[in-house]
Amino acid sequence: MSTTNGETGLRDWPDNATRERLEKDVATVKSDIAALTDQITDALNTFANSTGKQARRGYRQARENVDSAIDDMSDRSSAMMGAAQDAYGSIEETLEDAITQRPLATVGLALGIGFLIGAAWRR
Repeated sequence: MSTTNGETGLRDWPDNATRERLEKDVATVKSDIAALTDQITDALNTFANSTGKQARRGYRQARENVDSAIDDMSDRSSAMMGAAQDAYGSIEETLEDAITQRPLATVGLALGIGFLIGAAWRR
């Protein structure tokens, strides 16, 4: 009795109770596999959602860190510009005071510096 189909093989069994029990077991296994497939799908969807949420949370945190660093650099650069402008104003006032108090010494100093630059330029 050679059979090519599994169902035909089950029908050839002499004991109907055995055949019915096996069919019932196969149906149970199929339903268990379907339930397991659903559970795996749900688990993967949950994992994907969780991973997506974590990625979005990480992106938001990184963006906040970058924004904070940019704001900090902007504040520092503004403070440095203010200090540089104050220093420039202070140097300008000092030079102006020196020129008005000692005009001849300032002209002599300018001539001396010009002579040194000219001498260095020739070499």
